[in-house]
Parts: sequence; C-alpha cells; structure tokens
Amino acid sequence: MNLSGYTTVEATPSIETYRHLRRACGLSAKSGEAAAAGLPRTLFAVQVLCDGVPVGMGRVVGDGGCFFQVVDIAVLPEHRGRGLGRLVMAQVMRYLEREVPETGYVSLIADGLAHEPYASYGFVPTAPASIGMALPRGWRACPME
Repeated sequence: MNLSGYTTVEATPSIETYRHLRRACGLSAKSGEAAAAGLPRTLFAVQVLCDGVPVGMGRVVGDGGCFFQVVDIAVLPEHRGRGLGRLVMAQVMRYLEREVPETGYVSLIADGLAHEPYASYGFVPTAPASIGMALPRGWRACPME
C-alpha cells in the first residue's frame, strides 16, 4: 500500500464532504436534508485525507446494540489502487471488533462484484438463508390497502 501523503481521522464527514464523496465515487446522491438528518446518527466514521482534503470515507450505522451496518465505503477514483479502501475497512473492522456485542448482527450491501473484497474481512453472502431486500421509492402506495 502506498499511503504516503495520506492520513485518517475518525470523524463523521461534513454534509458537503459526504455528498461530494458519494457522488464522485458513483454512489447514489443524497439530499442535503437527508445527510443532515442521517450523519449525526453515525455510530462510527473514518475519513481518508490527502494533504488535509477528504478523498475517502466509511461509516457504520445502526442501533449500537443489536444491529450494525457498514455503509458509505468510498474512495475517489483518482486515489484508488493505493490500499485506501483496505485502510478504511481496517478501521471499520477494529471498531466492530471492539463495539459489537456477541449477539450483534453486522451487515452490508455490496453492489455487483463489489462484494468480493469484503470476503477477506469475513463477510459472507446470506442467501439463501436470508435475502437482502430494499423498499423502493414510492413504497407508500401499499398494495394491501
């Protein structure tokens, strides 16, 4: 890993940084209002800085006891290939090892082949025992009414 010039800080990113990194890394955009509501509820966050400027991040969200979800693992494209994603995950894993109770459930959702790197951290597919599901936009139109 070439980490020269990079540092990490365990801190939740600002709304602007969070929104920028998500968009620039190809993750779905989040509104300022959504980020303002969600970011303060972060259980753990790490940012990667290059000369003081955020170029990567990762967060853990959840209830702090029963459920923990790894989210927002992102490194700007121009900084990829240097081991920064592994650096973020190493810090996330240290947090999880330290804070998750024996009966806690840790999950993540990985798109496409993005699941492959997480296997080296012990993450395994849950299917067919369980299947990850999402509630798409427009969920308020309940078909059972």
